[in-house]
Amino acid sequence: MTTSQTSETASGEPLSLTYRRAVPADVPALVALVNACYRGDSSRQGWTTEAELLDGQRVDAEGMSELLGRTNTIILVAEADGLLVACCELQRGVNGAYFGMFSVRPTIQGGGLGRRVLAEAERTAVAEWGCRLMRMKVLKQRPELIAWYERRGYTGTGKTEPFPYGDETLGVPRRADLAFVELTRELLAP
Repeated sequence: MTTSQTSETASGEPLSLTYRRAVPADVPALVALVNACYRGDSSRQGWTTEAELLDGQRVDAEGMSELLGRTNTIILVAEADGLLVACCELQRGVNGAYFGMFSVRPTIQGGGLGRRVLAEAERTAVAEWGCRLMRMKVLKQRPELIAWYERRGYTGTGKTEPFPYGDETLGVPRRADLAFVELTRELLAP
């Protein structure tokens, strides 16, 4: 599976994207990209940062390798000129696909690239697994991110899930009220 499309950087410059499944050799670059998008000062260059909510890392090499080894999971990567610029996790489940770990390089956020990667992830879930529903969890403390997904057709299910306090594989919480909300969207057949 390799597809291409054109997007723009935040400055409006054309950005030609190629999509493919991640392979084990991608682990270091994937870990660096995901952590740069969610944690620390580098994440503050984009609008998807969780640095005010969580410290620590979002993923490590062991966790990323474990995801790549799952038979029901695809780590979809988007590259521009051979550089990894975005990725996401797709996981096949009994009730559709789960979408997570969505990462777009912070310095090029805001130019439509995320919208295009999300659309490719949806297309991939339909084409690879015949999924008709995409599900995700978003921190309820991220109303701007929830609104972004709502503009792309996702709706809240009313389900919430507590943050896994004590399990630092997703980060070290900076506050005691973190929780996830579930969003879903029906996917259309091609």
